[in-house]
Amino acid sequence: MARPTSRLTAGEPGEGILPELLGYHLRRAQLAVFADFARSMGGIDLTPGQFGVLARIAANPGLSQSALGRAVGIERSTVVSLIDRLERRDLVVRGKAAGDRRANALALSAEGRRLFREASRRVRTHERRIARGLTPAEAQVLAGLLKKVVRP
Repeated sequence: MARPTSRLTAGEPGEGILPELLGYHLRRAQLAVFADFARSMGGIDLTPGQFGVLARIAANPGLSQSALGRAVGIERSTVVSLIDRLERRDLVVRGKAAGDRRANALALSAEGRRLFREASRRVRTHERRIARGLTPAEAQVLAGLLKKVVRP
């Protein structure tokens, strides 16, 4: 069996098929965006997913856990553990849903509302930074195209 040899003498390894793959570019973009998000949230300890959940709850006080799961595309057990973590941090409160004793209605606590306001301010700055190479029209087109990938 022949041993592999490197054709590279210096620099980065070749990418092969990768530049042709939409998923490859999406993943690289996601890594860059998440890294900037983490820097932006320094001291807040909030992930992009947690921010998204807080945003949904802030926009829909009384939202049920099952409706939240459907909206963000995560399984029931994942929603429960995520809300447990946010509740332990005193960011979210659970109450009984009107008309369904089995369902939990979610709302931001006072601390959750305060943290969400601060995180939202930071996210807006983060968004301007990650889109700095795009015109407003290009950013709008990109968002529209990404929505098509998520919901074909």
